[in-house]
Amino acid sequence: MKEDIIFDPVEGVSIAIVPDDEASTEEGKPGWQVYLLNHNDYPLSNVIISSNGYGTLEDGEKVRTSTLRHVFAEIEPRSSVPVEPIDPDLFHLNNQYWVSYYRGPQIFDKKFIFVPDSIVPANLIPIALLGREGVLHG
Repeated sequence: MKEDIIFDPVEGVSIAIVPDDEASTEEGKPGWQVYLLNHNDYPLSNVIISSNGYGTLEDGEKVRTSTLRHVFAEIEPRSSVPVEPIDPDLFHLNNQYWVSYYRGPQIFDKKFIFVPDSIVPANLIPIALLGREGVLHG
């Protein structure tokens, strides 16, 4: 049963959203790319990332994007993988990335939520693992 599963805290795993010139949108706006970062000295196995956006528009209408799922067999130690491009038109929503993975037989699970309007150039910081600036959630 679910209550029998021990969920240890997630450490050394983060999500970054970085500007990406190669991922420009159809309207010619600069694109952004989502990355999963493994800062640990061990690999992550059977990684599943579910992503979606949700929130309320200015007129009070609730909005929810479709849920996308990404699977990675293994993410090497001290490495990163691109997850998906993200359209800047979604930055006014909560952007959620639910990450689950195994380390040996133990499962780990964490939600990373970028709150509305947090993905902006003013919040860019250097991300050593990527060698670029981005908005980091860890």
